[in-house]
Amino acid sequence: MNAPDYLNPGIEPGLPWHRMPVVEATDEALKGYGRLVAAPEDCEIEIVRWPAQGWRPVDSDTGDEGGTTEGVFHSEWKGGLLFGRNDAVGGHYILGYGDDPATAREDQLEPPQRVLLWHANYHPDGGQLFFPLDGRPFVVPLALPGDDVKPENFVCFRFDGSQGLYIHPNIWHEGVFTCEGRQRFFDKQGKVHARVSVDFAREFGVLLEAPFS
Repeated sequence: MNAPDYLNPGIEPGLPWHRMPVVEATDEALKGYGRLVAAPEDCEIEIVRWPAQGWRPVDSDTGDEGGTTEGVFHSEWKGGLLFGRNDAVGGHYILGYGDDPATAREDQLEPPQRVLLWHANYHPDGGQLFFPLDGRPFVVPLALPGDDVKPENFVCFRFDGSQGLYIHPNIWHEGVFTCEGRQRFFDKQGKVHARVSVDFAREFGVLLEAPFS
């Protein structure tokens, strides 16, 4: 399977929207997905040991030495398109849209009322921390592990901007979504940066909707 073309997804126009439930981010609500983070320097990133290829195990003092990488994750609305850039891994993406991708434009003046998500991924090699540097609200759609994930498995968590989010390895996500304008987040994650993807538009014929209000 080829890697997604993040800056030219080629989404079919007129796809229906599947609305995710939106819940306030608390440690209780985030159980299984991750946890809230008050100070990024106190957050340890889980690194997953390289899997054994057969019945012989990987030596217990090897296979998890790749370490972490860090940088700034930028989340920015340009009109009706939400762009992301992850300096930690050199990624640049269209994260989502404020309306049908066929009509969303960068010169739109109306503020977005929602984000429509076309793609998500997880990292089997390690966890990931997003900590807001601008202290403004943001949302993060998440789903629990499993390659048979479906749109209805996703929950959108809403954050007030005073705390960050740590997500465990194998948790489905797609960056962090500012509700307006541009935001910066401190990002720290496994350096291997393995990525497993789901394309909602092509696999399920829908876009995932997270309303902001």
